[in-house]
Amino acid sequence: MFARLIALALAAGALPAAAQQPSAPAVAPAPDYAQPSAWLCLPGRADPCASNQDATVIAADGSRTIEKFTAATKPGFDCFYVYPTVSLDPTPNSDLNAGPEELAVAAIQAARFTKNCRVFAPLYRQVTITALGAVLAGKPVAADRALAFGDVAAAWRHYLATENKGRGVVLIGHSQGSYVLKELIQREIDGKPAQKQLISAMLIGANVGVPEGGVVGGEFKAVPLCRAPDQTGCVVTYVSFRESAPPPENSRFGVVPETGRQAGCTDPAALGAAPGAFQVADAYLPAKSGFGAAPMGPWTSDGAPVTTRFVKVPGLLSIGCARAGKFSYLAVRVNADPADPRTDGITGDVVVAGKILPDWGLHLIDMPVAMGDLVTLSARQAEAWAKRR
Repeated sequence: MFARLIALALAAGALPAAAQQPSAPAVAPAPDYAQPSAWLCLPGRADPCASNQDATVIAADGSRTIEKFTAATKPGFDCFYVYPTVSLDPTPNSDLNAGPEELAVAAIQAARFTKNCRVFAPLYRQVTITALGAVLAGKPVAADRALAFGDVAAAWRHYLATENKGRGVVLIGHSQGSYVLKELIQREIDGKPAQKQLISAMLIGANVGVPEGGVVGGEFKAVPLCRAPDQTGCVVTYVSFRESAPPPENSRFGVVPETGRQAGCTDPAALGAAPGAFQVADAYLPAKSGFGAAPMGPWTSDGAPVTTRFVKVPGLLSIGCARAGKFSYLAVRVNADPADPRTDGITGDVVVAGKILPDWGLHLIDMPVAMGDLVTLSARQAEAWAKRR
């Protein structure tokens, strides 16, 4: 799905300027987060974060089982999720009406965390796919990034005032959502009273700068990178690329512009592991084609369909932080075995007009490649946070 959105963005950016002028007002009214309608996800509601998360588990011998998902009935901590750039609204900043794209991304990226936490996800006036297309085409854009941050900050303050009640919270974001959360940490959490509620911040698909070889003192003053699974008040961050296709020189991911800094990389399957060390990933991949621009072929050689929304392929993927020149990233290794009946590849590259865009890496599946690891880690960190209270 996301690759299709990126392709639409590129197509939109190629349109003549007159075709991109919205007929509706350019800026939607500010949200009122006291109203449930201003939230994409709220606890106890039938919304995308309550969607079915059952997965088909395909073993190396091709055998299949169904892993049933159960959400926590009395979760002990909270998750505050900010979704990535997905809005297809024609305006530079989105409205506050959730479309199929917002619903789908929350179901894929946030719903599985309800295994352990209450999920709060505000709608916000994000910079849209339309605006991204213009940027990628080198055209001037009237998008207001301050609107996106202002909305999320207002939602955060409302959550703290009305829902938190001293509970620990995990911040979860991807791409634009991670950049908004990064600013939220800088302005509202780092070195401030709210920091004591921070279990961790999972800023995926974004560059978080730290001093070369260090863990704190770059983007944040007192919020370090996570280096142990029981560490709390820290950041989990990475951008993903295939091991066989590291970031090219023109990539925006895995690099920061400041001299003396590098983009942080934390492997959620093994925090603190040395660069180059790989661990088997607990991935939950979308079962159907369309999530990546290239359609996913059959998962097994017999062509049998998958009936769940998600697929697990134990042992097929391994992950580990890596360095390549100025780039720091999570390398994804496919442990293909042509002798077994299971697929030897996955989709997830951005493909436009039949061509892979190598500078994007596996941005489309940054979270799915390690989703089980992220969920497990959040619960372990929450337990450690509670013990230190």
